Amino acid sequence: MALSISTNTLSLSTQRSMRTHDTEGAKLTERLSSGMRINRASDDAAGQAITSRLSSNLRGVSQAMRSLSDATSMLQVADGAMASVTDTLQRLREMAVAAGNGSYTDGDRGALQKETQALLQHITQVGTDTSFNGQALFSQDTVSIGGDERRRAVLDGLQSGWLSSAEDLIKQHYGLMGDGAKLTVNLDTTDGGYNVLASVSGTSSGGKLNNLHLNIDMADFGTAPTPDGGSAPLYSDRIVAHEMVHAVMGRTMNMGSLPQWFVEGTAELINGADERLAGAGSIAGVVATIAGGGFSYEGGYAASRYLHDRMKGLGVEGGIKGIMQYLNNNQSADLDAALNAVSKGVYTSSAAFLADFGANGEQFINTKMNLTNADTGAIGGLDADGGPVRDARAVVPASGTSNAADGLAGFNVVYPDEGSASGVRRVQVQAGDSAGDLIDLQFSSMNARALGLANLDMTRSSVALLSIDRALEFVGEQRVRTGASSNRLDLAAGALETSSQNMQAARSRIQDTDYASDTAQLTRTQILQQAASAMLAQANGQPRSILSLLR
Repeated sequence: MALSISTNTLSLSTQRSMRTHDTEGAKLTERLSSGMRINRASDDAAGQAITSRLSSNLRGVSQAMRSLSDATSMLQVADGAMASVTDTLQRLREMAVAAGNGSYTDGDRGALQKETQALLQHITQVGTDTSFNGQALFSQDTVSIGGDERRRAVLDGLQSGWLSSAEDLIKQHYGLMGDGAKLTVNLDTTDGGYNVLASVSGTSSGGKLNNLHLNIDMADFGTAPTPDGGSAPLYSDRIVAHEMVHAVMGRTMNMGSLPQWFVEGTAELINGADERLAGAGSIAGVVATIAGGGFSYEGGYAASRYLHDRMKGLGVEGGIKGIMQYLNNNQSADLDAALNAVSKGVYTSSAAFLADFGANGEQFINTKMNLTNADTGAIGGLDADGGPVRDARAVVPASGTSNAADGLAGFNVVYPDEGSASGVRRVQVQAGDSAGDLIDLQFSSMNARALGLANLDMTRSSVALLSIDRALEFVGEQRVRTGASSNRLDLAAGALETSSQNMQAARSRIQDTDYASDTAQLTRTQILQQAASAMLAQANGQPRSILSLLR
């Protein structure tokens, strides 16, 4: 290598190495002092981008965990409020059971009703005043879980006594009981008001009616607050009793072979129709219509009353009940066969009976049927059998022997699902750091009207029990939903904790200083710096050797 003074190549090379060691030493010192491997983007551009995203995610996850904690507290407040509502409903149910005690006076039930109103106000207050962070917690909507009030009133009447009482009457006075067939209640057919109030429909097969439907015309039902429904004298429970006779006959005999006057007349006889007959005008005309092969409801009723009286006069136990039981025991028989057998040949056919009715029916009505007193003329009552007075309100008892929740003894009754969801307040909780990481919480209405209890009447204990049980079930479902949501939030929080831990570990591996490696590297760099410094001194002294040449 040539010797020169102007350019000291060896010194320049040593200086370059020294600058490299100084730069590396500075970086290592910065890493070790900050604890970060990446202090600027130039340290690791890709790593800086990754750790930036991880840091953003970690901050989002941390906030989401705080949000979940707040939401859990909100659910705890809601559950506490609903627990109070449940306790109040239990007290209301206890009072409804007490109200059904026959030894209680009207004054006692009045006192129960006053407490009922106070408790309902408490429920509404809980639903209104329960709040979290200054906001009402529950929905303030008043849409009832029972659905439309008129339809609910009809269903409550059917479940609490109309159907079971009718079934009891038919069993007692006709000796008939259904065979467990399905009976579907239908509230969605109508021909307008004051036409066909109700009907039983089905498909005839093998002499029986299958696919039975009890059709209720809501144009004529659900308008009265009384337990009987409707208005005097044609209360809703009487209409239902009439139709239940058709349903039972449709399953116990060959109803298609029976004349209309008998089918409709016996259905009228179960609840009486004196007021219908009294308003028919000419009694002679009514009798003549039936005797001549025509039909009217009042005529069919009068003929059935006459047949009942004649059977008793012939010594048939239960009167017309004997005819009914014969038709039940002999599925292929028609009315002609039943009359001939039960009357022991007195009436060889239905025509023979109608001839007798045509000749003597008017006198029977005028002398043996009292169309002006309170008794309706129903079978088993004062006028028909010398029993207790069965007036329009009492002819169908307020409740039967079957519990509403258990259904009927002779039918599997299928009621329409009239319940509607109450108003719902939805609260979204951010359960993660992404836009779609949401958990939807729902808080239903908790006021008395929304729970279907606005018109709770302790004088109708059976209906009150149905309404309270429905409310208890609904509140219980809401508490289950709240508990499930709380558990879900806990699981989400646990998942976020795990995710946060893993992301911090991932960021640490990329961003944090490896002290073991970097301290060793710094020591190496410092040694190289010192060596380079010594060598630079040697390199800088090399031009001095040229002086010896110049001497």
